[in-house]
Amino acid sequence: MASLAFFFVLISSTFLSLQANNLHLQQLRTQDESFTSILVSQNGLDFVKDLLVNEAISSIIPLQLPATIEKSARIPFLGNVHMVISNVTIYKIDVLASYVKLGNSGIAIVASGTTCNLTMNWHYSYSSWLVPIEISDGGRASVEVEGMEVGLTLGLENHEGTLKLSLLESGCYVKEITIKLDGGASWLYQGMINAFEEQIGSAVESAITNKLKDGILKLDSFLQSLPKEIPVDDNASLNVSFVENPQLSSSSIEFDINGLFTDGKKVQPVSNHYRQASQPSVFCIDQSKMLGISLDEAVFNSASALYYDAEFMEWIVDKVPDQALLNTAGWRFIIPQLYKKYPNDDMNLNISLSSPPVIRISEHNIGATVCADVIIDVVEGSQVIPVACISLVIRGTGSVKITGNNLGGSVKLDDLAMSLKWSKIGNLRMYLIQPVMWTLVQTVGIPYANSYLGKGFPLPIIHGFTLQNAEIIFSSSKVTVCSNVSYSESDNLNQVPIHIK
Repeated sequence: MASLAFFFVLISSTFLSLQANNLHLQQLRTQDESFTSILVSQNGLDFVKDLLVNEAISSIIPLQLPATIEKSARIPFLGNVHMVISNVTIYKIDVLASYVKLGNSGIAIVASGTTCNLTMNWHYSYSSWLVPIEISDGGRASVEVEGMEVGLTLGLENHEGTLKLSLLESGCYVKEITIKLDGGASWLYQGMINAFEEQIGSAVESAITNKLKDGILKLDSFLQSLPKEIPVDDNASLNVSFVENPQLSSSSIEFDINGLFTDGKKVQPVSNHYRQASQPSVFCIDQSKMLGISLDEAVFNSASALYYDAEFMEWIVDKVPDQALLNTAGWRFIIPQLYKKYPNDDMNLNISLSSPPVIRISEHNIGATVCADVIIDVVEGSQVIPVACISLVIRGTGSVKITGNNLGGSVKLDDLAMSLKWSKIGNLRMYLIQPVMWTLVQTVGIPYANSYLGKGFPLPIIHGFTLQNAEIIFSSSKVTVCSNVSYSESDNLNQVPIHIK
């Protein structure tokens, strides 16, 4: 007999262990899956490129070239002439045209027709057998670099849930340099100083290339410092860890993130009941939109599961617009036996969801199904007496809207089904109770839900950027937000550590 008991204990332990392992594996799979996709179109890439180019220029200038350039030459009758240019400083850069191009090799950014303005000090000295003393002169010079081309190719990949940016290629090419001397007998030495054109061009190319490398390292550091979670409230966050490497096409780049709600300790496992077989793709009717964000219905269901597990979906209702409904006198014609047994007693409604709300997204709307139990309590003095429990199946349709960078919405009641779960006061006529329950759901439950839904939750947008002229598109199991973006100088991208110093 003891051996038989041990056998059953062993089987039970093995079964429970397998259940725990399966749950753990499901959570790991959930973390590695994508339920939100972000697509940046060519227009969006151009917008970001222009922003980065402008910010890079403002952080580069003024740029002092580190080297002092010296040159010696033997000139007939003068002997050895020593020429020096120093304090070479770039104080202005103008980019005529730039473009960003995506390909299998990475992201290429090219600035062409760039002009660069510099200032420098010049100095020369010489002595000869004709003039036994050293002769020198010096002054300032302005330099204009024209036709400069700057290019770089970037690699972008997923690194443990963050983005890693790497510099694959970079270069700077100077086409033409014009030097104008000021001070001293500058007209006399212009030809000699022109001999420095090649060295100045090389110094400019080297300095800008090195600063680009520094800037990419700092931009990479910024990308890797992006949070993996965005707080929604005190109880939930949005998991914005990147999944897989970005997908590059000829005119867009797509990022896949997890996108599910988490309580900070664990990611909500996705029920197979609403798990999708493929990752969400982004489709915008207006192809000119800079940004598209596609959210699978699993995102919304993970939110409902999280708040359900955290026991936030239980309420005691003791105040309603028609307060008479919370006194047995108001029910004397609906549930006569309730009024007869508890005449003129106050009532509470103890509402709790029996399962997480289920969200369904179709091409036309968002549907929600909520299963709840309503316990009718009678309050006698300090005593609360449960007298009956009614099960509700509430069906509604929702609408969504963009508020700032938040996706919010509202819901309206479409249908209400109900059944008696148990009763201590005999059988209840449900067809008489249903209008009352409909009124309570319509006047209490729906406004309460909409007060939270209206606030919404944050979309995965980098701080400083704001959605503009957003459109919302419904498709099978997905909601897609297609929008342009603006950048606010007050938020200042200078906080993004791409400064080049």
